[in-house]
Amino acid sequence: MLARWGIPIEENPPVRWHDYEDFSDSFDDDSGRRPRRRYDDSPAPARRGRLTEGERVRLAQLREDAYTETALPDGADRWTTWGEADQGPHPRPDWVITGLGALDTDLGVLKTGKEADVHLVRRHEPGAEGVLLAAKRYRSDEHKLFHRDAGYLEGRRMRRSREMRAIAGRTTFGRNLIAEQWAAAEFAALTRLWTIGAPVPYPVQRHGTELLLEFLGEPDGTAAPRLAQLRPERDELAELWEQAAAALELLAAQGLAHGDLSAYNLLVHEGHLMVIDLPQVVDLIANPRGPEFLARDVANLAGWFRGRGLPGDLADTDELVARLTFAAGLG
Repeated sequence: MLARWGIPIEENPPVRWHDYEDFSDSFDDDSGRRPRRRYDDSPAPARRGRLTEGERVRLAQLREDAYTETALPDGADRWTTWGEADQGPHPRPDWVITGLGALDTDLGVLKTGKEADVHLVRRHEPGAEGVLLAAKRYRSDEHKLFHRDAGYLEGRRMRRSREMRAIAGRTTFGRNLIAEQWAAAEFAALTRLWTIGAPVPYPVQRHGTELLLEFLGEPDGTAAPRLAQLRPERDELAELWEQAAAALELLAAQGLAHGDLSAYNLLVHEGHLMVIDLPQVVDLIANPRGPEFLARDVANLAGWFRGRGLPGDLADTDELVARLTFAAGLG
């Protein structure tokens, strides 16, 4: 897959989940006050409006830009956030702009979803054309996503009981923590999968609750179609099924399942099936419901392909589940 982009393949250390799953340790209370000792039966303190450290830094930077700049060059919306962000894996594609003097211009919404909105962003050096990116921005002011996160988050840990209480209580602080946790999980999954050559967009960076990703689409900003939007002919349908099965096998070999797979989070870009929307990616080993999520992914995928006319002997769910289970080392 890396050769498709003209990038030399190099040895890279694998991205481990614990590099991201305990990121809450960076959220410290910097008020300087000594915390009051609490006992098991003490009521949890109210923390309305509390922000995570990542969001506090991001908002402070926005305020600083607002005070120091009356107008950014080229009508841009902000300076690049590259320097403050978690950055994408090596070898980086040559189109990634890393200059700290670059600008970001928001070109509008590509997609709205239950947990995040995706915007089209142009990152460019002043006076240059630049590159199009997809900016996925997780929302923390709603809980459309959070009613279903418990099953997916099994196997992921946060060390601090303060953060766990905030998440359980769905306080403003807790919802923001969840949004950052989902953004970090998706960035980790994309980093890990892109590094092994899986068909996923390149993860450029994560900054707080925002991911900047490779834009899959046309130079004019037209996004690649979702699989659900297409009506492939039979030969193309069979080819896309094989691509989907191969992608799931790559994930399974890493001990992962997508967790929410459907024809709506698969794109077809230049004839290649690309997997997107991975915040809920499931660890098949650590999550006791892992095999259940894997089987559901396969059933959802096969149901769509059969509905478009692919024969059942080709879209065989039992055969594919067995193949993925073997790849994951579970059977």
